[in-house]
Amino acid sequence: MADPQKAVFRIVVQGTMEAVFRELTKTGEPQGAVFNSMLTLDGPGLVRGRRMQMRTASGRHAIVVGEVVEHDPPRRFAHTHRFTQHMDPACTVVYDLREVPGGVEVTLTVENVPAGTKTETEMRRGGDFILGNLKAIVETGRPPFTTRLMYAMFGALEFVLPAKTKSEHWPL
Repeated sequence: MADPQKAVFRIVVQGTMEAVFRELTKTGEPQGAVFNSMLTLDGPGLVRGRRMQMRTASGRHAIVVGEVVEHDPPRRFAHTHRFTQHMDPACTVVYDLREVPGGVEVTLTVENVPAGTKTETEMRRGGDFILGNLKAIVETGRPPFTTRLMYAMFGALEFVLPAKTKSEHWPL
């Protein structure tokens, strides 16, 4: 029987482990695979225990806060994850990469998903979206057209995000 507090998503990407890992862990620029958000840290490098955020491309809103749990390039990256607009408990997001014939198998596992919450709904919907975008970016250099349109709308409508998500309320 499947663990109800765990969601697992998988995809094979035609590319190198280094290219896939870089796309998942880059800082200082939007991550096209992860809702065009920017990984922001409270210091240099992805070090265990380092506080992190996923901010809007403008940097004005912190959408996710968490802490680096594991960083083993180019095989594994794990962090805690809590949406700033929900009061739900944190879960843990784990990206595992391994070489397979035809490319890199990426497994996205979300552990300790708080059952019956908005976080659970969003995490179960978001896994395939993230991996599909990751595949497109590594293989073609950009997310699919529909995703690019969505990201343009995110930027244009950022002003409607709840005030409690403003980065000033979530200092690193």
